Amino acid sequence: MEFLKDIFGLLKERKKWWLLPIIAVLLLISGLIIFTSGSAVAPFIYAIF
Repeated sequence: MEFLKDIFGLLKERKKWWLLPIIAVLLLISGLIIFTSGSAVAPFIYAIF
């Protein structure tokens, strides 16, 4: 959680709010890959990327 607080503090201090959607999309994609890596859906997810 400390890492997320640091990232949010950096975005707030430097006024780089345009990075927030990029970070959110990267987190969603990485979560999708991690949670589906052991399932039968994994080959279809990897084919997208």
